[in-house]
Formats: sequence, structure tokens, C-alpha cells
Amino acid sequence: MTLPIRIARLQDEIDELAAISEAHHPAVTRVLFSPEDQRARTWLEEKFRSVGLSVRHDAVGNIFARWEGLHLELPAVATGSHIDAIPNAGKYDGVVGVLGALEAIRALQESGFQPVRSLEIIMFTSEEPTRFGLGCLGSRLLSGAMTPDRALALRSREGLSLAELKIEAGYPEDPELASVRLPQDIYRAFVELHIEQGPTLERDGLDIGVVEKIAAPSSFRFRLEGSGGHAGAVLMPGRRDALLAASEIALAVEKAALESGCPDTVGTTGVLRIEPGAINSIPCRALLEIDLRDTNVKTRQGALDFIRKAAEEICLRRDIDLDYEPINLDPPAICDPQLVDLIQRETETANLKAHRLISRAYHDSLFMALLCPTAMIFIPCRHGYSHRPDEYSSPEQIRAGVQVLGGVLRDLAST
Repeated sequence: MTLPIRIARLQDEIDELAAISEAHHPAVTRVLFSPEDQRARTWLEEKFRSVGLSVRHDAVGNIFARWEGLHLELPAVATGSHIDAIPNAGKYDGVVGVLGALEAIRALQESGFQPVRSLEIIMFTSEEPTRFGLGCLGSRLLSGAMTPDRALALRSREGLSLAELKIEAGYPEDPELASVRLPQDIYRAFVELHIEQGPTLERDGLDIGVVEKIAAPSSFRFRLEGSGGHAGAVLMPGRRDALLAASEIALAVEKAALESGCPDTVGTTGVLRIEPGAINSIPCRALLEIDLRDTNVKTRQGALDFIRKAAEEICLRRDIDLDYEPINLDPPAICDPQLVDLIQRETETANLKAHRLISRAYHDSLFMALLCPTAMIFIPCRHGYSHRPDEYSSPEQIRAGVQVLGGVLRDLAST
């Protein structure tokens, strides 16, 4: 049965949420616990309550909105995503999975469906790594992939802890992060709707991507200490330039990814900061933050070993002190085969063209897979663009994704 998806209503809400932003249109910036993030959370909770969903949030700020089913003792079916946005991002990443889930539930309500199992939307805290350099903070704590002690030890670029940021944002002083952890199999299933953030679906003229596997992410930091000095007074043979060593390391990251032997290996030096940062001063310190991903743990580890060895050789040759700090080293997630098949059937029922693929970006689903059967539904985005203001999925593409999500939720919540 086709659900009555009201795409104009959903698009209006996507646009309305996009206007809650530190950046000006068309860019969207909503950083964890910023005033814009707080306003967006309040706006979202009002939307949830307007359709009769009960709302709660946990000690790290994950928001749960539940439509209660006939049998409250049964594990619920969950869906959702995030609404935080990196600086100068677009308005669809994560948001389609949250507001699309809300529209799917409204359509189920308007169709007269009564769930046997409760349906729950989760808005995850800090999927983006903007504050702490570590993504999926909320789902890591939910799943137990991160301990409360490690979360409390995190520091923002400004040197603030999670507890300090929460207090600054108006949350209670007592963090009680241990209470965030959810028990195993609390949900029958978790299904996340998301834009692809890649070009495959648009290029191949497909409506839906049925995700079978989520690539394994890792990230780490190098801190380099050289010797500064006046740009005119220190001659070239005697220099210990931290930036030049950092530049060689960044090139080693590219080489490691290109030569890993696996086409799915990608490496990115996303942060490179130097001190003192003056045109007439030799860089004495450098910080690199590197993202390394693969669908294969073995080849990812090989690339990481290559980068570390190269960094040590570069810094030894240039007489630079080197410090290595791992940030995260996560395993890949395999989506539940039964859920994958169910999504495939729903696309066929809706007369949509689908393809099974790998998610090369990682999502909160990576960590929800530690708790319960998990799968993802992708919709196309123009040119594969994401994390930029011109990120775009059409209303028709969003409608298709919500239609499939609604059908999957209806099936899972019926028994």
C-alpha cells in the first residue's frame, strides 16, 4: 500500500530547520551545543510532540521520540539520524533521516496503521566530529563503543570538556553518562534513511541504495615539534621546519591510500594547523588530523602502518620531534541480511529502481549495529555533493526514500 507522503510539508520543514543556522543561506552550520543547535533541538521536539510522540533525551542529548505500539513489552523498531551540521554544510545530510522518519510516521498514522511494536525516532547527538574531532558521539555512548570516562576526557578546540559545554548550553551539571548505554537488543531493528553522499545512484539513474556494509573508519593525530625562527635570518640548511615535514606526511597519506591494494581505501589530511602562523616566521609546530577508511580492516591497517613508518622516517630526516595519537579505530558494520532483503522488497513494491552498495561514509548506523539488526536506505544527491552548501536531493528523491522507509517500518512494527 502506498503511503500518503506529503512531500511539500516535509520540504517546508527541511527548509525551516535549515534556517536555524550560524551560517547564512544556503550554507548550514549547527555545531554541537551551540545556540543554533539548542534552537534546532527545541524546534524538533515541538514537531515530535505535535503528532503525539512522547519525547525524552538522555544525558548526552540524544533525543528519542516514540509512537507507542499495542504491545509495550516488545522491543521497539527504531529509525533516525542527526541534525548537527559541520561549518558551511548543506541542509540534507542527517536531516532527511530525522524529518523523513517523522513524515513516515505521520503517513502511517494518516493511513490508519496501528503499530504492534512501538516506533521510535532517534536524533543522535554530535554525529559530526566538529566539536571534538570524533564523530558519532551519541551513538558511540548508546552502543557502549565509547566509555563515559573517555567521553568526559574529550576536549574541544577551545579546551572545553563535554561536561563544560553541556553546562554552558543549559543542561544539568551532573552528566551521568553511564545511563546513556542501552541494553543489547533493546530494538528489534534500526533503519536509517540518508543521502548517499556519493555519485553512484545519480550516475546510474537509481532511486534507492540498499546498504549492505559500512566502511571502517579510523582517525589519528600527528603533533610535530621543530624549531622556529626569523624567515630571513635562519638559512635553509639549518632549518627544522615543522610544516615541511607535515606536508611530506600528508603526501604519504595519499600514497598509502593509492597503493593499499584495495580500491575502497581513502585517506584524508583534513586538518593541518601550524604555529606561529606568521608569514615571516618558520613554522615550529604542526598538527595533522588524518581520516583513514576502508571496507577491509587488513588493508586499512596496512595503510596506517605505512603512514606511521613514513612519518617517523620523515621526521627523523628533518630532525623533527613526532607524537602520534589515535582518535578512533572502528570496525566495519555488516547490515543485517534480512533487513537488506526487506528494503529491497519495499523498493520493488514501490516500483523503484534500487542497487545494493557500500556506505563509504560512516553513520550512527555503524554503532547501532552493535546493539541490534541494522540497515540503511540511501537516496541520490546531486553530483554526489555533501558537506557543502549546494548539497541537494530533490523532493521526488526524498519522497521515494520516505516511502521505502515507511514501508519497512510498517512491516517491522506489525508483528
